[in-house]
Amino acid sequence: MSDDSPAEKAETRAIRRRWISIGEAVAVAGVVIAGLTFWNGYEDRRDATAEKEATRLAEAAEKSASRHRVTLLATAVDDDGITFKAQEGCALQSSEIRFPSALGVEPKSTVVTHRLEADWIARPMLKLTDGGDDRREGRVPVLIEGTCTAEDGERTAKATYDLLWRTEPGGLIGGRSFRLRGLVRKAPGGDQRRLDGWKGP
Repeated sequence: MSDDSPAEKAETRAIRRRWISIGEAVAVAGVVIAGLTFWNGYEDRRDATAEKEATRLAEAAEKSASRHRVTLLATAVDDDGITFKAQEGCALQSSEIRFPSALGVEPKSTVVTHRLEADWIARPMLKLTDGGDDRREGRVPVLIEGTCTAEDGERTAKATYDLLWRTEPGGLIGGRSFRLRGLVRKAPGGDQRRLDGWKGP
């Protein structure tokens, strides 16, 4: 049995304390790392849940909007105008069509036969396009509010559409004729002020 000197015993105790301190630090570090790992996992799960909920809400909003949407589709285009209807599954009952104030054309309504007649805007459009090339084409915005019936009931919605037009040599007014070429949905909603932002042909 060896007798350690007081200095050796003190050194032994110091070494033991250092090892205990290192062990405690490692244990604390382990707890911190575990806590951070848990927190990161929790944040990831929460973000995934929030993203899933946002996607669900967006899909629900789109589905709700589509249930109430009325989209008009051109079914026939001839020299005199455009015949249109609502999307499949929605029977168009009536529509009101508004034009830019620059045309000086009163709002038009359709009930049984749903058509945009070229004659409605032919005179003002020929006047606005007078001079220059007889062959011209462009777009004029119109605001259409349509009401249709579907399985889920009546729907009413309005949207801004572009009327595609062209002028050609011939006809009685200024030696030119005016034709409508198509109807294109531009944006949901709209008002007279937006129509009046049209700068002309």
